[in-house]
Amino acid sequence: MELRLLRYFVAVAEERHFGRAAARLHMTQPPLSRAIKQLEADLGVVLLHRSAAGVELTTAGDVLYREAGTLLEQAGQARARVTAAAGPATLTVGTMGHSADEAGIRLAATFRRHHPAVTIRFRETDFTDPTTGLRSGLADVALTRSPFDTAGISVRTLRSDRVGAVLRTNDPLAGRTAVSLADLADRPWFQLPEGTDPVWRAYWNGATPAGTRPAGAVVRTVNECMQAVLWNGVVGIAPLTETLPEGLTWVPLTDMPASEVVVAWMTDRESRLIRSFADIAAATYGVESAQ
Repeated sequence: MELRLLRYFVAVAEERHFGRAAARLHMTQPPLSRAIKQLEADLGVVLLHRSAAGVELTTAGDVLYREAGTLLEQAGQARARVTAAAGPATLTVGTMGHSADEAGIRLAATFRRHHPAVTIRFRETDFTDPTTGLRSGLADVALTRSPFDTAGISVRTLRSDRVGAVLRTNDPLAGRTAVSLADLADRPWFQLPEGTDPVWRAYWNGATPAGTRPAGAVVRTVNECMQAVLWNGVVGIAPLTETLPEGLTWVPLTDMPASEVVVAWMTDRESRLIRSFADIAAATYGVESAQ
């Protein structure tokens, strides 16, 4: 059995729904369904009873679910032992592209002083995965923004940034010193793709569940968001620390929760190296806050 297929199966078993499991795994539903069918074919048993309402575990599926947790935990422990035996460690840091600010530069310098033998790899993601690959195992630790579904994830807040509405410079609201969400209620908002973490998606929809505001363009990156505002006049929101291109401006939102920069990691995969990275990040951004 492939560990990848076991992880997929555990997600479906816990969510009891292919759509929710696919969103949790940051993948689309068809390949997830094919993967589960492959696992059933490999084992020669039916693992799930499928219906329009969702799925239920068969007797065989319930046994596999209980065994899978142990197998995945043992695999994680084996990976850690092998990595330790291999010598110099490698840490993969997931990011959404905002870690190269002044505090990020200090973080890199401080971490190198503490761990000169560790190789750092970076993995940058778009808006569709606020965990930057933590759940899929593609990143060991993330420098990202909240809020998102934190089930099974440890999070430490590094900084809180005020948020503003991104508008064209000739927009009637552009000259205001501040606006409220009510001022933008009838405007089309940029949308994040289907399957994106619903907590994250609702936040960037103006702290409102997707589908409750007039829908604008679907975007995956900061640049796509900016272009949607510039070309189509949709409303975007962004931290006030964001640098905007010519033709756009932001106006502070008075009733929008702050956007928090966080360091995050999978709780069950925590290591001394990950903990050290988180501690150094917290100390580094703490210095920034005090200045």
